[in-house]
Amino acid sequence: MTATVIERAPLNTALLAALRQRLGDRLSTSAAVCAQHGKDESYHAPHAPDAVAFAHSTEEVAEIVSLCAKHKTPVVAFGTGTSLEGHVAALRGGVCIDLSQMNHVLRVNAEDLDATVEAGVTRKQLNEYLRDTGLFFPIDPGADASLGGMAATRASGTNAVRYGTMRENVLSLIVVLADGRVIRTARRARKSAAGYDLTRLFVGSEGTLGVITEVTVRLYGIPEAISAAVCAFPTIAEAVDTVILTIQSGVPVARIELLDEAQIDAINKYSKLNHPVAPTLFFEFHGSEAGVAEQVEMVKAIAADHGGDNFRWATNPEDRSRLWQARHDAYYAALALRPGSKGWPTDVCVPISRLADCIAETKQDLAQSSIPSALAGHVGDGNFHLIFMIDPQRPEEIAEASRLNDRMVARALAMEGTCTGEHGVGYGKIDFLDAEHGEAVEVMRSIKRALDPDDILNPGKIVRV
Repeated sequence: MTATVIERAPLNTALLAALRQRLGDRLSTSAAVCAQHGKDESYHAPHAPDAVAFAHSTEEVAEIVSLCAKHKTPVVAFGTGTSLEGHVAALRGGVCIDLSQMNHVLRVNAEDLDATVEAGVTRKQLNEYLRDTGLFFPIDPGADASLGGMAATRASGTNAVRYGTMRENVLSLIVVLADGRVIRTARRARKSAAGYDLTRLFVGSEGTLGVITEVTVRLYGIPEAISAAVCAFPTIAEAVDTVILTIQSGVPVARIELLDEAQIDAINKYSKLNHPVAPTLFFEFHGSEAGVAEQVEMVKAIAADHGGDNFRWATNPEDRSRLWQARHDAYYAALALRPGSKGWPTDVCVPISRLADCIAETKQDLAQSSIPSALAGHVGDGNFHLIFMIDPQRPEEIAEASRLNDRMVARALAMEGTCTGEHGVGYGKIDFLDAEHGEAVEVMRSIKRALDPDDILNPGKIVRV
């Protein structure tokens, strides 16, 4: 995907002086620092900002945005840089606001099962802070992403089948708007019928409507019993059918992940494991001792009916951590299969009843292509990912990966799915939105114009104005 890059003017000297006066050495124009903030984990071409501002408070973010608005200068928010569709690329230059130093847990309301954090707090940091409370935050996209970035991209991950995505788990936000105004989108009440749902508007807006500086999230009690297992299958179709029947049977499985044989081979080599090289499901069960035992028996019976081999268990915390860390390292493991390659990660999501068809047809495409790839997915909610391992110096491989990606997205849309279940739009999937949403894209564009009339907030992402 090629970004629409508008010719960029040098950063206004008056703006630069005002920012430097406010931030001192927390404003950087270093080429290395700017380059670091113009790229994410994707294959998309990086675009560096002209300056990086390291903010320490909502008030500072508001001042920075106000100054940029006065000079009609683009603003791009930056968390940890782990996004996958070019979200942080400064397509028109401007100022990147790095929120990583806004990393304080502000409040934990244990009785109400919620916490308020600054946008730079990462998911691992929050769970470490919660360690002695008996509570945890379940959204787990793999990378140790910031909570602000996770809200902005509507992140989900391996636990989404049981606990939902950021959409279901963000209660309230503090947001700085394009003109520097600061708003709170909601109170802490678990439900409200008071006005438009602004929280859901900003969750998933990818920094195009405002800069998120505080997040209030739901927390959950740590389950009494947790058990994880791995099960290999003769074919990917039988593994997927096991997933579908498990979900349709109402088993409240916490995690159910699919890895194809290429991805299993990769994690065996990268994480020094010894799983059979075959389509494999990773499971995790949460609940009481009796509840987990019941879930396990139901899923074992379903898996056995579909050719699954014996479950390999990881019951103690160290083994479970190793198992899921291997799953989270799948991207890097896949790249290690082809040293020197660049990863092209992509994802789609379909209704669970169409998952088997979508994966089967996608695998047929992959079998006829010379580009190495690996498949993994949070298939409990119909979401799966592909990683193409491409040589960035070979244009024919980039063209082939693009063709395969286009076909997979078109297939998902034809099955009433979406072009992205988790990665987001950025500029990498912007051209698919018209096919998915039709006239609704113009409604999105109208919202963007209303809240950001000068198009300074992360321009060129989600919708073109």
